[in-house]
Amino acid sequence: MQLAVIQRILGLFLALFSLAQLPPLAISLWLNDGASIAFASAFCLILVIGFCLWLPVRHNRKELRMRDGFLVVVLFWVALGLTGSIPLLLSDAPDMSVTDAVFESISGLTTTGATVITGIDYLPASILFYRQELQWLGGMGIIVLAVAIIPMLGIGGMQLYRAETPGPLKDSKLTPRITETAKALWYIYLGMTIACALLYMLAGMDLFDAITHSFSTVSIGGFSTHDKSFGYFNNIYIDAVAVIFMLLSGINFTLHFLAWRNRTIRHYRNDAELRTYFSMIALVCVICTVCLIFMGDYQDTSTAITDSIFQTVSIATTTGFTTAEYQSWPVFLPVLLLFSSFMGACAGSTGGGLKVFRILLLAKQGVREIKRLIHPHAIIPIKMGNKPLSDRVIDAVWGFFATYVVIFILLLLSLMATGLDQVTAFSALAACMNNMGPGLGEVSNHYAEINNIAKWLLCFAMLLGRLEIFTLLVLFTPAFWRR
Repeated sequence: MQLAVIQRILGLFLALFSLAQLPPLAISLWLNDGASIAFASAFCLILVIGFCLWLPVRHNRKELRMRDGFLVVVLFWVALGLTGSIPLLLSDAPDMSVTDAVFESISGLTTTGATVITGIDYLPASILFYRQELQWLGGMGIIVLAVAIIPMLGIGGMQLYRAETPGPLKDSKLTPRITETAKALWYIYLGMTIACALLYMLAGMDLFDAITHSFSTVSIGGFSTHDKSFGYFNNIYIDAVAVIFMLLSGINFTLHFLAWRNRTIRHYRNDAELRTYFSMIALVCVICTVCLIFMGDYQDTSTAITDSIFQTVSIATTTGFTTAEYQSWPVFLPVLLLFSSFMGACAGSTGGGLKVFRILLLAKQGVREIKRLIHPHAIIPIKMGNKPLSDRVIDAVWGFFATYVVIFILLLLSLMATGLDQVTAFSALAACMNNMGPGLGEVSNHYAEINNIAKWLLCFAMLLGRLEIFTLLVLFTPAFWRR
């Protein structure tokens, strides 16, 4: 383990992250909302911490190894969550404890969208902007951004890219050089953010809400500048823009890149994961709509349809925006939506969950095992896009799924041991581990009322979900630390 190299990179990344305090600082100074000292202090403190880490080892420029990359990613996300809480702690509004500030920071950076804040409408504009900015930075991964804009780091960028990028297929590059790959991803991400903000403004949002909500929409984050989330606007055109960009952000960004580079939608049509993604969301939409019309309290059919579409897309893509209190919907609908977040978005997107790719492979593997019972000697390959997949990929998916289930059970029992009831514990863990946000029971609106131990456990769950479990768990294996 090259600790000096890791320390140098971590210091540089923290120094880079300190710049995230400047936009909300400028907003605070412009509007004189009282939070400028908090952001100025946070900027100086984070910059000093990064500089102190970097200075003693600034001349150590050895190549980063794969194990070093995993450790850098985990340490950086933990450090980011801790330092990202500084302005929230120093600000007078909201008045937050250390636990709550760290929870809010990690929730933002992991694009979970679970909040402990009430009275969001009355917060200073700079604090509102900062919460949304955290989600935007975490959406594609600030480490990929760092690899893209700081090639002078002198490290092997692929090691960081593989460790940080969400999804099961991490070895594929869009361009020959990893720096160009990271740039390509961020150009698409930035372009979608700008387009989303412009359409929000055309639909009726003011400039501030359009920018901040484009941050949390494209990142599939779920934070809002209003307590009622999208229900505050009560505007079907704004809801439509949100649905479109939530769906787009839940698609593998590789497909967006290929479609843009080749000027064709052929790659979308031929992608099996994308077809499954749209099919499952459409199915849940239909179920919710039918149940609301025939069993709910909706008098207006059009409202039932629009609410069903919005909530299904929001929860299934693990965004977490709301236009209605879906937690009070009849029969099994709240649980159905919660379970749809386990599937999540596509691999290589900004969404959470298990990813559609893994769910599809698990289903194909199940079908293959049934066929093997009938034809025990047959060779039946599993294909994606007419290409057979190696057993190594299948084993990796099964390993991920099994590990996910075991970790989920252990964390669920731990949360219940802290005093949470079964519904609250299960839904909170599902919402945080899938990076989705709102749950059921005591956490249907916010997480402020649950105990501090449960909040720290959920912070761990959010990091597990964001880093796809193995990136974090590998640090707890003895083999990782052996020479």
